[in-house]
Amino acid sequence: MYPINDREYLIICSEIAKVMSVSLSSAKKKVEIQIAKQGSKTIEEKRKVAKDLLEICEKNDDKKQSSSKILDKLMSALENEDNFLTED
Repeated sequence: MYPINDREYLIICSEIAKVMSVSLSSAKKKVEIQIAKQGSKTIEEKRKVAKDLLEICEKNDDKKQSSSKILDKLMSALENEDNFLTED
């Protein structure tokens, strides 16, 4: 499959990458797999597939925490250990 360089399509893919906390290339690959499964030919059909996938990702993101939110929670300090520092 040749790369799609449509500006609107790339914006949708970047939103998918942001929601899923993955790289743009990973998000594009995910969309391209869906495009291949559905057999979409025109750029409008491909944009529609990407928009549908974005909606699914946003719904799933509301149900669970993203990896960046989990990492932020893990990196926060406990109240009684705010000023604790270990030396090497």
